[in-house]
Amino acid sequence: MPKFAANLTMMFNEVPFMERFDKAAAAGFKGVEFLFPYDFPVEALQDALKRNQLQLVLHNLPAGNWAGGERGIACHPDRVAEFRAGVDKAITYAVALGVPQLNCLAGIKPAGASDADAHKTLVENLKFTAPRLKAAGIKLLMEPINTFDIPGFFVNRTQQALDIIAEVGSDNIFVQHDLYHMQRMEGELAKTIEKHLGSIAHMQLADNPGRNEPGTGEINYPFLFAFLDRIGYDGWIGCEYKPATTTEAGLGWVAPYL
Repeated sequence: MPKFAANLTMMFNEVPFMERFDKAAAAGFKGVEFLFPYDFPVEALQDALKRNQLQLVLHNLPAGNWAGGERGIACHPDRVAEFRAGVDKAITYAVALGVPQLNCLAGIKPAGASDADAHKTLVENLKFTAPRLKAAGIKLLMEPINTFDIPGFFVNRTQQALDIIAEVGSDNIFVQHDLYHMQRMEGELAKTIEKHLGSIAHMQLADNPGRNEPGTGEINYPFLFAFLDRIGYDGWIGCEYKPATTTEAGLGWVAPYL
């Protein structure tokens, strides 16, 4: 059965961030994920994880000015040096926190850049990153994201991500398959996952529409969870959704799986 990780960026946001580890553990989660660790001292994060016996299963590479609306810089031709410096920073945090995989957000294609230039930059940055993460014992992930929520996001479909991975040519790069994003972009969730299971190292979820918890929208999550169990997916699923009311009030869907 897949393992579920609380996404602390979006869940338990009724309390300050460093208190969300306690809330996740109290709810029964054994794993957590969040966007970025870089605003927090490593020692504080280590203490929160150890105190609650939690595994940090994922965070992202640095992604530019997030507060200013940037959503990754890996496809930005004029930001290569910044991206590559961020890889070293991410490895330092991941090693210290025992994180097994890091996600690369391709970003929104910058104004003035052609598709060809953005594609070439992304591929070269991934070729740079994959062996460095492998040497540290960390998987590199890349996530397609829907262009309704983030217009212009450069990697936005499963096959596009797979084609880029093939071009990179590393055995240390995988798809992060977000069920919410891919429902919005392409549907056909079960068969897509089954076809490409060997290339998918991590999943995330939310229901659609609304990006709230499972059971609030159109995705048949009980079917999908049973299907994932049947086809042998044993990785983590990050619960990256916006609670419809409060996180704790909406946790009934996950109780049977924890």
